[in-house]
Formats: sequence, C-alpha cells, structure tokens
Amino acid sequence: MTVSIKDVARAAGVSTSTVSRALGQGPVSAEVLRRVESAVAATGYRPNLAARQLRSQRSMTIGLIVADIRNPFFTQVSRSVEDVAYAAGMRVLLCNTDEDPEREAMYLELMAEERVSGLIVTPTRHLSAAALARVDRPVVLIDRGLAEGGFDSVVLDNARAAAQLVDHLVASGRRRIAGLFGSTSATGLERRTEVEAALARHGLAVRTVMAPPSFDAGHAALAELFDADPPEALILSNGLFLRAALKLCRERRIEVPGRLALAGFDDEVWSDLVSPGITVIRQPVEAFGREAMAALLARISGGPAPARRIMLSGELIVRGSTAPV
Repeated sequence: MTVSIKDVARAAGVSTSTVSRALGQGPVSAEVLRRVESAVAATGYRPNLAARQLRSQRSMTIGLIVADIRNPFFTQVSRSVEDVAYAAGMRVLLCNTDEDPEREAMYLELMAEERVSGLIVTPTRHLSAAALARVDRPVVLIDRGLAEGGFDSVVLDNARAAAQLVDHLVASGRRRIAGLFGSTSATGLERRTEVEAALARHGLAVRTVMAPPSFDAGHAALAELFDADPPEALILSNGLFLRAALKLCRERRIEVPGRLALAGFDDEVWSDLVSPGITVIRQPVEAFGREAMAALLARISGGPAPARRIMLSGELIVRGSTAPV
C-alpha cells in the first residue's frame, strides 16, 4: 500500500500542510518536527523528490562540510544531520576538509555548482563570512562560529564546560593542571581560553599547549609536555587527544588517576570501557545535527532574519580517571 502525506499527518496528529512545512517547505517548532519525523519513520513515507524539486526550482540536497570525519564527534553529527534530512526527503552531500582551507574552498565551490538547497559547515579558522556569502546559499555553522558573525550557528557552551572540568579537578585535589587543545579550529582556541580563565579564577598557574587535532600530533605534544614538567592533571580538548594521552600513560607507566588525572571533551564509545573510565564533557551530539537541520530548513523556506547562535550545554560525566588523590 502506498503511504501518502495524509497518513503521515494522521500519525503525527497534525495537518498535511504542517507535514509539508516540516519536510522542508516552511518553519515548524522543534516538537512538531520531532513528531513528523517519528511519523515518517513509522509509516515508511518517502516524498517524491523529483516532483518537489520541479515545484520549488531548487535541489533537494543538503551540503555538509565537516572538519574531520575520522573524529567520532563529526561522524555522529553527520549521522544526526543525515537522519533529519532523510525524514525531510532530502539527500546529504558530505565533504571532509581535514582543516585544509584549500579543500574547504574547493568544496564550497562544488556545493554552489551542485545547486544544493543549503549548507551546514564546520568552518576552518581561515574561512571568512565574505567567502561563505559568495556561495549564495543558506548556511548554518556547526560546532564553530565565525568571528564576524552573520550566520546561524550551533555550538557548545565551552565556557561552562571548561569551568566544570577545572572545578572538578580542583575539588579532586589537583593543583598542577595542564591542557592540550586543537590548534586549527576556533573551538580549540575557545576551550583553551576558557580553561585558562577557570584556572586563573582558582589562582592556579596556567599551563596549556596547542597541537593539530590528530592522534599523532597530540601524542607528540604530550610527550614534550611531560618531558619538561609532568602535571598532576590533564584536560584534553577532543577525543583524539584523550586517546593519545592514554597511550602515553601506558608507554611511560603513568598511573591514572594516581599520578595523573585525565579529563576532556567528547564521550566516545570507549570512554567507559577502559580502566579506569574517563571523565568527560558529554556533548549532545544528536542535538547538534537536529538543531542545525531545523535552522537550515527554516532559512531555506523563510525570509531574512537575524542570525542566531544556538548554544547547547554539555554534561559532566565523572569516572575513575579523576578520582580524588
């Protein structure tokens, strides 16, 4: 039996016009969007993409440009974006920049050529608002914003997250706290700034370093840090750095949490499987994708409106790696 938009409306408890808006042709509330998405999944409804594209004179494709698909955070965000896009009858064209401005520029040009309906972008530190504006498509930034503003963005409340990590480590008895942060993104820079501010509020020495956000670069930077002056606690700005820290601890037989407390951002699948479990800020990954797609669909179907900064809160997950000394 063919499933119609009326069947979706009945299952969601809304009108057919509301379903139409929720599937990309107009703004709806987050609650209505969730109900329609659930109804689409339950009924198996699939809109006619070709017919909708002819009616709207635009592609039914979303462009998604992320910094590093190997990073589990961006893998999960991509999945979340794709789930919402699928429910809206849209396809996703995924590109990976590896934090390379040249690749980023090439992919932005590709998205314009493909006439995508809109873009979700994790910008490098080199991307300007002018370069994004030249693409002439609705844009939503995810995980990072631009200094100039001008675009909707979905970001983590890094100030609150940094304060939670530092406060927790101080309460556990640590005073010599160091940090490693990604050097190629605005997020890494922001987290470093907020951790340093939190350390200063406690009257503690500020000792932070930066490195490209990769496992090997993180391992090398941490080795130098420990060769110079081993800290009592480490804050790592992403899951790749957390893994690098664990490897270094095993290589050098550094006991966690006895000699070193470990804490950081990103609750990866292994974080509670290693011994001891790793204390982290758990980011609301699904909400990143859901909020970014909702903002983009509203931009695609709506008129001009002021740019919005959607700030999400992380959750401090305390595990054995920061047990009190």
